[in-house]
Amino acid sequence: MARLKKKHWDADLSGGLPRRDRQGCEYFAYIPDPLRDRNITLDGPVVADVVEAEGSIRELNASATSLADTEALARLLLRAESVGSSRIEGLEIGGRRLLRAEAARELGDSTSDVTADEVLGNVEAMQWAVGELAEHAITRGSIVEVHEILLRHTTLSHLAGVVRTEQNWIGGSSFNPCSADFVPPPPELVDSLLEDLAAFCNEDLLPAVAQAAIAHAQFETIHPFADGNGRTGRALIQAILRKRGLTPRVLPPVSLVLATWANDYAQALNATRYGGSPKGPAARESANTWVGLFAAACKRAVTNAMEFEDTIQEIQATWRRQAGDPRRDSAASLLINVLPSAPILTVSSAARLIRRSFERTNEGMRRLEDAGVVRNVKVGKRNRAFEAPLIIDAFTALERQLASPVGDTLVSPPSRRTPARPPH
Repeated sequence: MARLKKKHWDADLSGGLPRRDRQGCEYFAYIPDPLRDRNITLDGPVVADVVEAEGSIRELNASATSLADTEALARLLLRAESVGSSRIEGLEIGGRRLLRAEAARELGDSTSDVTADEVLGNVEAMQWAVGELAEHAITRGSIVEVHEILLRHTTLSHLAGVVRTEQNWIGGSSFNPCSADFVPPPPELVDSLLEDLAAFCNEDLLPAVAQAAIAHAQFETIHPFADGNGRTGRALIQAILRKRGLTPRVLPPVSLVLATWANDYAQALNATRYGGSPKGPAARESANTWVGLFAAACKRAVTNAMEFEDTIQEIQATWRRQAGDPRRDSAASLLINVLPSAPILTVSSAARLIRRSFERTNEGMRRLEDAGVVRNVKVGKRNRAFEAPLIIDAFTALERQLASPVGDTLVSPPSRRTPARPPH
């Protein structure tokens, strides 16, 4: 039975803090019900929302056929999803800056862009979660590994993959939980709750969208790490959707929508922390509120992703005309195929992607440069690469669209900080 457990926080008598932060207090830590084998009942309208969301995700995965490499769009949307996930927690960075930092890292060049390093850690964690976690049984250990990958290249690397052994809290003072908005379960319960969550993630009793929503809410409630909980929890969303077979090729950028609906997102998550029996009305109402919002976010994400797919098609058609309609098996044509998934490339990395010699690839890249498809740019401190600005502009436009509460920046400006409107 979900409940609040009364705990005592000892006063800090060292005198090094303001009086309000030195005080002791009684506080209440929330202990959620286990998820495994729980009978979760969804109301008719919410079931309809879930069915519509899953249908739209399936349609996206079936219709995203414009790219010769079908993983290309998925990879770019995965990057968008990772950036959106980070934005919820304040790690804001534009697509061009992120892509250049990623290219510099691949070239072995160091950067001083701490924010880019943190977001790239998020990308890697999402890639691992979707590519590996989704292929095997989800365990406590694999959830911890997602977190380790997330933080290992950041200033918080000492926390990477470390399950908390102390009480944490959300809101209020940084020094005690006396005025916290929410206090997660006590540390001695975290391991058992993570084991239960992992077992739930391997079930198939609920529709995939509902399962991903509830697993994410439970993870956020457990808050098992000192930092990076939100990003790890949103990676878990995509892992479950892929594991259940709903997203075999393209991931809907759900986190970009949740970042736009930040207040509703936080309120709906908080509503899942009911008190009483898991069969009671409070448990049922909270599950329906959260799953309904999550399903709506999925539908919105798919709508914008499908529009992005159309944009990629149009860009590639324009490129082929600009480049003089190169032969299908030419290096220039193959580069046009892969640029959406890798908008910043060196000749060496491009040669590996299209499986052509360095010389042929270089000729193809120069042809595209002459046609205005790519341009030469500096990445890191000492390297040069080729950049496809139209793809990065399209990526920026997608972010701005998803940041608009109604999905149209002309009638509803972005509700959060976004990169400037692209010139094209």
